[in-house]
Formats: sequence, C-alpha cells, structure tokens
Amino acid sequence: MSQTPRLNINLASERFRTDRAILVASAIVSVALVVLLGFLSAAIHRQRDAARESRAHIAVLQQRLRGVQAEEAKLRGELRQPANESILDRSQFINTLLQRKGISWTRMFGDLQEVMPPTVCLVSVRPFATGDNRIQLDMVVGSKAPAAVIDLLKRLEDSPLFGGTSVQGEQPPSQNEPLFRYRVTVNYAQKL
Repeated sequence: MSQTPRLNINLASERFRTDRAILVASAIVSVALVVLLGFLSAAIHRQRDAARESRAHIAVLQQRLRGVQAEEAKLRGELRQPANESILDRSQFINTLLQRKGISWTRMFGDLQEVMPPTVCLVSVRPFATGDNRIQLDMVVGSKAPAAVIDLLKRLEDSPLFGGTSVQGEQPPSQNEPLFRYRVTVNYAQKL
C-alpha cells in the first residue's frame, strides 16, 4: 500500500479565522472596564458627598463670621460715640507707647553686634513697629569702603534675626566726614 499524501484544502469562500481568543480577551477587558466604571462612580459619589459637607461647613462658618463682624461693628460704633472717643484715643496712645517700650535696646544692640563687620560703624539706629507688630530698624552705617557695607547687607539677610534689607540712601565721604554713609532699613525678628 502506498500512502498518498494528505492535502489540506480549504474549499470555503473565506479563510478560516480563530476569533475565540479575541472574543474571550474582549469579554475580560469589558468586565474589567465595567468594574473600573463602578469604582470610579463610587469615588465620584463619595467626593460629591464630601464637597456637599464642605459647602455646608463653609456656610456655617460664614454665618458665624457675619455674626462676629456684626458684633464688632456694634462695639466699634459704641467706642466711636463722642463720650467714649477720648478714652479710645487715650488707650490707643498708651498701647503705642507700650509697644515702643517693649523693644529691648540691649538685645537689639547685641544682635547687631553679632552681624556687624569690624570695619563698619553704626552711626544711628531708630527702631519702629510696623502695623503687623513687627520691628523695622532704620539705620545709618558708615565705612571707609563700600565693600564692607555690602558684606553687612549680606550678613543681615543671611541672619535668622534680620532680613529684608533695603538701602535708602548713600552719602560719599566729605572733608568733615571721611566715611561712606548708607541709610539702611532692615526687618528685625524681635517680637513685641
């Protein structure tokens, strides 16, 4: 017996396709996307509820703020009455004096001594309190060379006690004054 070779002949009009693997993978991906959609929907609902609670809390806080502002306006109105105005002015004057008195000159000069280069001299200093209860120093410094004053400015800005320096003016040496003079304003961290 002779064996005849087997021939694979496809007599169909279209080629044979294996779609089963593609269909199974598509079904798995679809199920995964539906599960992800469920998680995202739940997350959106949770965030919507949290936002609703936040808006309600903000509304309560705004209502309290309006009440406090109304009470403050009422108290300010009482203080601004002619009978109370002189007492208010006097108490503000006394508070201003107490703030100025609260600046420790000894501590201020000690802090300046730590950052002052040896070739720079302090000609004058005037501390003053700003509106937000911080201290600013208005200083006039002198030096034989401008480089020493630049070194002072760097030291002031690098120091944790000082910062925010600005040079307001400069005066060159003259016959009567052999030093370069600089007017410097600096923030000082001493609290009132």
